[in-house]
Amino acid sequence: MKVVIMGCGRVGAQLAAMLDKEGHQVTTLDIDAYSFRRLPPEFGGSAIIGNGVDEETLKKVGIEEADAFVAVTQGDNRNVMASQIAKHKFKVPRVICRIYDPLRSDIYSLLGLEAISPTTVFAQMLKEKLEG
Repeated sequence: MKVVIMGCGRVGAQLAAMLDKEGHQVTTLDIDAYSFRRLPPEFGGSAIIGNGVDEETLKKVGIEEADAFVAVTQGDNRNVMASQIAKHKFKVPRVICRIYDPLRSDIYSLLGLEAISPTTVFAQMLKEKLEG
């Protein structure tokens, strides 16, 4: 599977490393080259500096051939914009977007985006621990 990951913070780097280790073709994209330090030395994918809301940058990283696009930057707005471009402009089959504000989840669903809120996921995990 060919995957483009926008955002090479802790989550993006961890996901990139996991997918690369399983043999997937992974490209990480971040506006800050320093972020790529989080990738393990054995990472065999690509690390590209650029803005994921820019269509030319997305073409450069191979979005037109991507099977999946994951947006995990620190900004909900950047994540949703890039995800919309990937899904609607480039017709990427699987697009997943991280959002911190769980109140936006329904809106993003209406836009046809698969959004995951770590706020909601972690709150649910804590609730289960408290009750279990």
